[in-house]
Amino acid sequence: QASYLHVQKLRAQQGKRVPKWPSRHLVFLGNPGTGKTTIARIIAGMYQRLGILKSEKIIETDRSGLVAPYIGQTALKTKAIVETARKGGGQDFGIEAIETLLKMMEDHRDDLVVIVAGYTSEMESFINANPGLSSRFNRYIRFPDYSPAELLKILLNFFAELSYSLSEVTHPGLLSIFGREIHAQRERFGNARYVRNIFERMIEA
Repeated sequence: QASYLHVQKLRAQQGKRVPKWPSRHLVFLGNPGTGKTTIARIIAGMYQRLGILKSEKIIETDRSGLVAPYIGQTALKTKAIVETARKGGGQDFGIEAIETLLKMMEDHRDDLVVIVAGYTSEMESFINANPGLSSRFNRYIRFPDYSPAELLKILLNFFAELSYSLSEVTHPGLLSIFGREIHAQRERFGNARYVRNIFERMIEA
């Protein structure tokens, strides 16, 4: 998609007609610690270099950052988050946030990219909750859990970054622990976050 967007931008600069920009909004699906935020930052930088976005700055927020305790405040709160990014059973206030976000995604489709990320089942439920969301978010990227071998490599990188060393004698045991935890936690496994916690406990011991 990056190559396509670059070509269309060059055509527009030459005064040629170009198709309407495709949706650049993305859905990232996967467990914590699988690199979703890191990839979002890379995409922001790529779009900025292509001239699609004014800035590569990303604003990270969650539901609490968008939803206010009173009707009417949520729209203002959501709008404030979006504007910051662009410039560098019972009453569910989340509906108001979604409606405000959808309008701003349409009004600023040329200089706003929204990436929503979370657990696979929860994100699918979120997108399916509103027809407007499913029409604007049509690109899905799945982030699989790391394998035990990949987790061990991440752990070794943590050690190397701080000039620590880890004996190879520990590797088989760690691989066994990682495999067991992946199986036990399944859809809630923390991946790189889990490994960082292991690393911190190991150097504190």
